[in-house]
Amino acid sequence: MPDRVRKAVFPVAGLGTRLLPATKSIPKEMITIVDRPLIQYAVDEAREAGIEQLIFVTGRGKSALVDYFDQAFELEATLKAKGKSLDVLECSNASFGEVVTVRQQQPLGLGHAVWCARDIVGEEPFAVLLPDELMRGKPGCLAQMVEAYEKVGGNLVAALEVPDSETHKYGVIDPGASNGRLTEIRGLVEKPAPGSAPSNLMLPGRYILQPEVMRALDAQEKGAGGEIQLTDAMAKVIGRQPFHGYRFEGERYDCGSATGFVIANLAIALERSDTGPAVNDFISSLRGA
Repeated sequence: MPDRVRKAVFPVAGLGTRLLPATKSIPKEMITIVDRPLIQYAVDEAREAGIEQLIFVTGRGKSALVDYFDQAFELEATLKAKGKSLDVLECSNASFGEVVTVRQQQPLGLGHAVWCARDIVGEEPFAVLLPDELMRGKPGCLAQMVEAYEKVGGNLVAALEVPDSETHKYGVIDPGASNGRLTEIRGLVEKPAPGSAPSNLMLPGRYILQPEVMRALDAQEKGAGGEIQLTDAMAKVIGRQPFHGYRFEGERYDCGSATGFVIANLAIALERSDTGPAVNDFISSLRGA
């Protein structure tokens, strides 16, 4: 059996420029989908998968992210005095030692952000979750991946099919043999030139990685866009360790874009019994207009 995945890295230092001006003073991970911030969905997904330690790689102006998972004593006292339930706050209260933060002082890329957590991760396998990629499944994407990881070990990344016309936007898999939802990975290419991608399987922001990836990041080599790319570090361990892509069962919403953010709000609102009927009626009224 491979070592259990207990720690997850959340790279949350980005500026969220695709959602300006909303993200001028609010971290993009704190923007809400219905009534929960994006970061809460990612943390819920990690907890469901058995993650015990949440490592936030933050930057300037991101203190609201950490504050969100603290207990709000004044708020709780006020709710109690009014006879209101505190259940709504339960998911946002981290247990002691569950949340650890580390600072990325310069925006040098996703690989650099993950590398900033190296001393906390240590010599253990670890997960990486990009919170602006909202993944919805039953069970969640990371829980599905952990189940697959326990069978094959090594490194495992979520994989998602996209149109050929979009592959230049993402890290893309060079695939080998497939077995059900698992595909062997022969190589990885970060943002290939249009028409040159080895497949249409992209990396939507969920990873289970071995500590050797951190050691590959020690070189601090710059790749696409002049940034230190996680994809490049992962590519270095291919052939030395098992490496698979996992086609998860569920939906993915790119909430770093305005369009994806709006679609995610509608999709999740429609799922819920408290908001679904009214939102569905509103959409129906638009269709009839």
